[in-house]
Amino acid sequence: MFQTTQTIRFGDCDPAGIVFYPNYLRWFDGTFHALLRSRGKGHQELCAGLGLVGMGLMEVGARFRSPATDGDTLTLSVEVGEWRERSVRFLYQGRVGDRLVLDGFELRGLFVGKGEALGLSPVAPLKAYLEQPPVG
Repeated sequence: MFQTTQTIRFGDCDPAGIVFYPNYLRWFDGTFHALLRSRGKGHQELCAGLGLVGMGLMEVGARFRSPATDGDTLTLSVEVGEWRERSVRFLYQGRVGDRLVLDGFELRGLFVGKGEALGLSPVAPLKAYLEQPPVG
């Protein structure tokens, strides 16, 4: 559905020279937000238009298949794995060249205010938004 690239820098790595794993989760999130912008609106503008507090994570996970290190170019791809009524599962793959580095997922929901709490809104508006062709 969509992909980004990330040049891995020394500061992204642990003392062994391998990407420090929380960076992958940060890059998943960045890829999701780049996907939104590719359709014309960023997170805040889209949430305001849909009357949402935010599009948040409900669950996240990753499997690390091979190391990536300083100087590598990581290509992250994202696609929709499953649409549910009130959540969507995004699937990610990270590759350096043809080598699979990691795969993972995010389960996201659309959050609305319910008094002092948050509630989940149907994800159909997000589905319609993402099914639009990319802008530009």
